[in-house]
Amino acid sequence: MARPPKLELPLRDGVAASALACPPGPWALVLDFLAERLPLVAREDWASRMARGDVLDDAGVALAPDSPYRARRRLYYWRWLEDEPEVPFASRILHLDEHLLVADKPHFLPVTPKGRYVQQTLLTRLRRETGIADLSPVHRLDRETAGLTLFSVQAASRDAYQRLFRDREVRKVYEAIAPWRDEVGARLPFDYASRLEEHPVDFMQMRTVEGAPNALTRIALVERLGTDLARYELRPHSGVKHQLRAQLCALGLPIVGDRIYPVLQPVEPQVDFSRPLQLLAREIAFVDPIDGQPRRFVTSLRLDGATAHS
Repeated sequence: MARPPKLELPLRDGVAASALACPPGPWALVLDFLAERLPLVAREDWASRMARGDVLDDAGVALAPDSPYRARRRLYYWRWLEDEPEVPFASRILHLDEHLLVADKPHFLPVTPKGRYVQQTLLTRLRRETGIADLSPVHRLDRETAGLTLFSVQAASRDAYQRLFRDREVRKVYEAIAPWRDEVGARLPFDYASRLEEHPVDFMQMRTVEGAPNALTRIALVERLGTDLARYELRPHSGVKHQLRAQLCALGLPIVGDRIYPVLQPVEPQVDFSRPLQLLAREIAFVDPIDGQPRRFVTSLRLDGATAHS
């Protein structure tokens, strides 16, 4: 027997409900199942959430801690973390219409909930600010990168915007602050092509390997910053993971504040917000797939060598 369609549940403090399928199994209580399947939340915490009415069945009815387990249904719950680190930088909505939201994402703020971040994500902040439960990112920026991020407002037109990125019909311009090297600077501007693959050991890193290029970036100089640093304009023509960070590092120009290139640093128990990655998604342009009009958005953020600010 097929499960009923997913419930449309309201946001709770900007967080959408998560759905969890219930397979056949030996669990006597829903609480037993949740504690085993989602062990990052302690059993006692699940019991407290259920007592507050924060776990629902597929009819939208709150389940008590002693509710019996029943297979082939869905459970719904809202993610939250008790000790979530606060990101002390503001996000900003630059544009909003019936199809598209464009926002500036500050450094250190993830786009979507993951790991130790739920409330402190751009998606949750925007859902809380706008009340739009169907808001969904069209593309992603790394948590460490600041700048323009696009969100779809409604499901009906979402694929049309996502297709722009899949088909490489979006013009993206980034800025980065990185070391200055005379031998590289003498070639600017130039197109840099390389082949990037995930590192076999340090999976967070991409590495340059032999073979047909799969990453192409136009690199130009914006300005020199003293004798040791420079501001670069980067125009990626492909969308490989960590493309800009890995390619600049391969040229001997690791971006200031990068904790992944050239050497992968351990996860900080407490984030040092004073040393952001000096990479900014500055501009984005495309022909709107809904009305055929040209669109161009420019960030309100700036890189100053230490932080991005408005």
